[in-house]
Amino acid sequence: MGEAAFYHLTRSPLEKALRALLAKARGAGWRVVVRGVDPGLMERLDRSLWMGRDEEFLAHGLAGGAHDAEQPILLTAGDGIPNGATCLMSVGGAQVTVEEVASMERVFLLFDDTDESAITSARAQWKALDDQGCTAKYWSEKSGSWTMERQIGAAAQPEGDSG
Repeated sequence: MGEAAFYHLTRSPLEKALRALLAKARGAGWRVVVRGVDPGLMERLDRSLWMGRDEEFLAHGLAGGAHDAEQPILLTAGDGIPNGATCLMSVGGAQVTVEEVASMERVFLLFDDTDESAITSARAQWKALDDQGCTAKYWSEKSGSWTMERQIGAAAQPEGDSG
């Protein structure tokens, strides 16, 4: 079973945090789908990924093209995993299912501190995953660097503790 990592953006803009996580995911050899709910946000993220320095370039596509299934990183405002990804990144309050967490290498849920609806969505997602026994970690950058502040699920329990 995979795990979910909640990234609470309090200092970094979404574009910067997403680029860093995408680079790490690709470095691990994972194909990635970035799921949002707002097509405008996905287009903005697409433009942002094209605007990086050459050495930071991340090959990607915006869903709806002829080669979606071949993209190592696919940005989509729809459901599903059209590129066979093993890593799912949720932005803008996009929903993630327990089954997706279980089937992926990793699921990232990025939410902006200035977006109350994204915070509400992240809290609901955290509770749903906790209720189903999924492993999830909460990461915050409020101290100036990314720090894991909380963990739920099987990995959070001491050895031998089943409850």
